[in-house]
Amino acid sequence: MNSSINRRSFLGSTTLLGASLAAAPLFAASTPGDSKKLKVGLIGCGGRGKGAAKNFIDACKIIGVEAEVTATADAFKEASETAGKAFGVAEDRCFSGYDAYQKVLATDCTYVIMATPPSFRPLHFAAAVEAGKHCFIEKPVCVDPPGARSIIATGEKAAAKGLAVVTGTQRRYQAAYLRNKALIDAGAIGQIKGGVVQWNGTVPWTKRRVEGDTDASYITRNWLNFTELSGDHIVEQHVHNLDVAVWFLGRLPVSALGFGGRARRQTGNMFDFFSIDLDFGDDVHIHSQCRQITGTHQNVGEFFTGTEGSCYGSGKMTGKKIEVPEIKLESPDPYVQEHVAMIRSVMAGKPINEAKRIAESTLVAIMGRISAYTGQIVRWNDLMLNESSPFYQLTCLPTAADFEKGPVQMPVETPSVPGKG
Repeated sequence: MNSSINRRSFLGSTTLLGASLAAAPLFAASTPGDSKKLKVGLIGCGGRGKGAAKNFIDACKIIGVEAEVTATADAFKEASETAGKAFGVAEDRCFSGYDAYQKVLATDCTYVIMATPPSFRPLHFAAAVEAGKHCFIEKPVCVDPPGARSIIATGEKAAAKGLAVVTGTQRRYQAAYLRNKALIDAGAIGQIKGGVVQWNGTVPWTKRRVEGDTDASYITRNWLNFTELSGDHIVEQHVHNLDVAVWFLGRLPVSALGFGGRARRQTGNMFDFFSIDLDFGDDVHIHSQCRQITGTHQNVGEFFTGTEGSCYGSGKMTGKKIEVPEIKLESPDPYVQEHVAMIRSVMAGKPINEAKRIAESTLVAIMGRISAYTGQIVRWNDLMLNESSPFYQLTCLPTAADFEKGPVQMPVETPSVPGKG
């Protein structure tokens, strides 16, 4: 671990304008370039990667342009070729290996979809921007503080190059969330004073080590259950709800203090549950709570209390009776709408750039994880500004670059123990 902690790697109003900017430019008109075929490369060919590629194709149909998947890349040959067949990609453009992303970026694609394990995304994003590609990056975008700062820096380079950067935070492209955000901005529940965000579910999947697996292939196949690759489920999954909290409040937390533990997980080194107090300043606290344990109560969502009422993230609101203009989207599917928004923004010459926003939301989740793993209070400045903090350079090992250099050492399959460093 790259820190002083002696432990394994850690793993029609202003209201509507504010709402529409979250998914802008949703209403952009078509341009003469609409007839051009849009070429997209796919990096990361798991279920979400293939799903995102289909979402891109569906978005192109809505806009009225043709889409072509030019190349696929995955650490595993079978996954790359399976995705290639699904999207009609020539066999010689189905690349595999940990450097396969470089080969996709060398093709004539204009857009690229990145859906590899989260630990690989800062490296792949930097390479994609260097290659001049418009980027769709699945959430979360990193697993540690240096990764978050890298995403922000690369996002600034993308902006300078006029490249679009859209991320897989689909709640921001969902009409119900956009409407509630507009109402909150208009004062419907007054000032938000607190709330709770939750993702309580089960472990999505696990992989066992099989004969012939190297350390690299095993942890890559089982990436969802290793902090070093996924960031733990508070980062990989619960980031959606944390992003809503940051979005609705309009600011970042100043600190996190929490706990968590492991009860039943069978592989990897992650926790089964987290409970985090996020201090947003001005006596505003949000309770972040997530769990992956089969047979327990399942609930996913957000709830906020204000000085004048209360609000579920995308549901019921009580408070002042305020009217806001109707939120009109081109697709009822937020997974498709985010691609529509990205493509429209490029065509309009005003590319969306969500890099900083998603890096910050991801870092909120990382802040909570570090606090739970160590048992210490973690401040935002510890991760972004205070270089003398033991958390500032905290790096999950092995890094994405390590996989390209050769054999990697597998992290231990036991969780962190708070208070022991």
